[in-house]
Amino acid sequence: MNKAPLLYYRTMEQIAEYRKKPALQKIRWLEAQMSFFHYAMPKKAKEIRERMKTGKLKI
Repeated sequence: MNKAPLLYYRTMEQIAEYRKKPALQKIRWLEAQMSFFHYAMPKKAKEIRERMKTGKLKI
């Protein structure tokens, strides 16, 4: 199966609009994204991530 890679593209206008948003709004959005990714992350990936954070796994 040959699939095209997932690309994330934003125009300069979209970037300019994002830059206008207050910092607190951007931080809350980032927190929501990280919470979702953590919730959706497989258990094995969470274990590896935790070992990396504690220094028990070197890359």
